[in-house]
Amino acid sequence: MQLQELVATSDAVAATRSRARKIAVLSDMIRALGPADRALAVAYLTGAVPQGRIGIGYAAIGAIDVPAASTPSLRLQDVDACLAALAATTGSGSRQRRDATLTTLYERATAPEQAFLGRLVLGEMRHGALDGVMVAAVAHAGGVELASVRRAYMLSDDLAAVTEAALAGGERALAGFRLEVLRPVQPMLASTAADVAAAMHGEREVVADAKIDGARVQLHRAGARVAVYSRSLRDITAEVPGIVAAARTLAAGSVILDGEAVSLRADGRPEPFQVTMQRLGTEAGGDRGGTAVRFFDCLHRDGVDLIDEPLRTRLEALDAVVPADQLVRRCQVTTIDEASRFFDDMVRDGFEGVVVKSLDAAYEAGRRGAAWRKVKPSWTLDLVVLAVEWGSGRRRGWLSNLHLGARDPDGGFVMLGKTFKGLTDEMLAWQTRRFLDLEIHRSGHVVYVEPSQVVEIAIDGVQSSSRYPGGVALRFARVRRYRDDKTADQADTLDAVRAIHRRH
Repeated sequence: MQLQELVATSDAVAATRSRARKIAVLSDMIRALGPADRALAVAYLTGAVPQGRIGIGYAAIGAIDVPAASTPSLRLQDVDACLAALAATTGSGSRQRRDATLTTLYERATAPEQAFLGRLVLGEMRHGALDGVMVAAVAHAGGVELASVRRAYMLSDDLAAVTEAALAGGERALAGFRLEVLRPVQPMLASTAADVAAAMHGEREVVADAKIDGARVQLHRAGARVAVYSRSLRDITAEVPGIVAAARTLAAGSVILDGEAVSLRADGRPEPFQVTMQRLGTEAGGDRGGTAVRFFDCLHRDGVDLIDEPLRTRLEALDAVVPADQLVRRCQVTTIDEASRFFDDMVRDGFEGVVVKSLDAAYEAGRRGAAWRKVKPSWTLDLVVLAVEWGSGRRRGWLSNLHLGARDPDGGFVMLGKTFKGLTDEMLAWQTRRFLDLEIHRSGHVVYVEPSQVVEIAIDGVQSSSRYPGGVALRFARVRRYRDDKTADQADTLDAVRAIHRRH
């Protein structure tokens, strides 16, 4: 397959908001390709690089300054060979050799292909062909049930293999994918609820877990063999010796557990997420100063798969296998008042909030459904837009990513972070006109504007940051609305932002 054909498919998917149309475009492509090209096309359009981490960042991409090719010549196999070479290049002088390899690839690429390659390598494929749509396209192309494809993908985390199974063997081949100890499965995810009442969603009996702001881990043990995987299913066993040591004490010969790695303070309160990530892999583990582990689900125990069992059954297995001091704090509740009290207690004790879970639900690997609902306290800030970046993909031609600043009591504004979340098409169109009117100057794809427009931003918290001059950054910022009723001198101050940070 020519790379230009894949870019055209990517553009066609990005150009439509219709999920059905996206699925149809991708399904046609899947059916038209042979196995080798199909595997690469599915991977690239879902933002995956088969070689995994190849160590290419923004600086390397930005440093490439070569004219685009006038005629397309690259095939997917050429791209794959280049990425494989990049992944294999290590040792002394590797940076120069990697830069040369990447530059050679770019010299052969047309302008649209260069843009596509940049998004692929940097993990910025935001054109609407990510996992959910692609899984549906595979089911459509193979004439099989969506649930069958989804389950096979959940259990294997290999969409290329699932695609071939669907097209070559149909339902029977897809049924061959099974849960296996020492092969990670995609984690079940929680949807967001506005409050505890919404999270309970009419359930009569639920369990509420403390929501830990740590690093999601999946632990596998088969006899003496132990493996620990990250949320992205990367093998991090060598980085968490404390968790490995804890695994060897479990009351099971084979087990798969879902949990969180977290750094704890001396009083047992969790450290901020960034502290956990800094310490992950540098400590021997344990509850004081190291990386502890807290488990909340059991997917397999001693030869018995539990993934399809209700949560109440999985929790019984969890409690039988894991010591109490390695369990996530949880409370079985039957009323909104009980759940609300537990939520307040967890927030007071330094946790992010709670996850409310149906006791009757199976483990829906890779799904973000209604069976698990997370509830977190939220804050809003009125901030000032300092600059805006031109969008890419479906947002090409619109000013999208906002640079946000708080008011400095001593004068001026202090940048706290960026966001493109929460913007509707109507807001994108409006802000493009608005900020072009406020433009001061440009630098590359960034338009710097007069700091006068106030925007209400919802955040999940504030974290320490050496990247921004105020020493703090917003967590999970998203746009609520523009505040034309406020002027910039009425925006929130840096002190107000730091006050939220101190609450953590």
